[in-house]
Amino acid sequence: MQTIAVVDFETTGLAPGGGGRATEIAVVLVRGGAIVDRYASLMQSGAWVPPFITQLTGISNEMLAEAPPSRQVMQEVAAFTAGCPLVAHNASFDQGFWRAEWELADLTPDPAHEFACTVLLSRRLWPEAQRHNLGSMAEFLGLEWEGRAHRALADAAITAELLLRIQREVERRFAMDLGQAEVDHGLLAHLQRVNVRELRRGLKSYLATVSVP
Repeated sequence: MQTIAVVDFETTGLAPGGGGRATEIAVVLVRGGAIVDRYASLMQSGAWVPPFITQLTGISNEMLAEAPPSRQVMQEVAAFTAGCPLVAHNASFDQGFWRAEWELADLTPDPAHEFACTVLLSRRLWPEAQRHNLGSMAEFLGLEWEGRAHRALADAAITAELLLRIQREVERRFAMDLGQAEVDHGLLAHLQRVNVRELRRGLKSYLATVSVP
């Protein structure tokens, strides 16, 4: 049974290419239709946290002064997510910081670490939702937050709940086509690129390429 790692970063800026660094990371593991484990840590890179970021996230320079080094945190994350495909909400953002912090920690790439995006998937499954940011989708689907939004663990946990809802929705809509097939990461990564009107055809084309028990 596949384990998917749901990732969320809090950062000092919008992109690592502009000098942004991660200030916090959380990973929530999903397997068999449930959350099975979680990891979260602040991370000290030496980067300065602007006041507006502190206002948004609650993460201050004083808090990071006592945090473990980014290199250590990413080494722990690498062990925690070994062999797991990844999911994030607005995955292009988290993927950029994932790759940057991974490289700065001198870690060997894990071939399993491919991202799927719950923004793209939610747009295809629920195009009627007015907005597809994390807060709006949580409200639209009646998902309950475990903590403060814009903290990594709260955001990763609600994204994990959204992922589970996405998997159940795909199972509900396409039960006859799926048969015994799992709504796994590969299928989700395929569906996120399919036109909203072609989801069933996209699902069937994916299943035709994989071996289903």
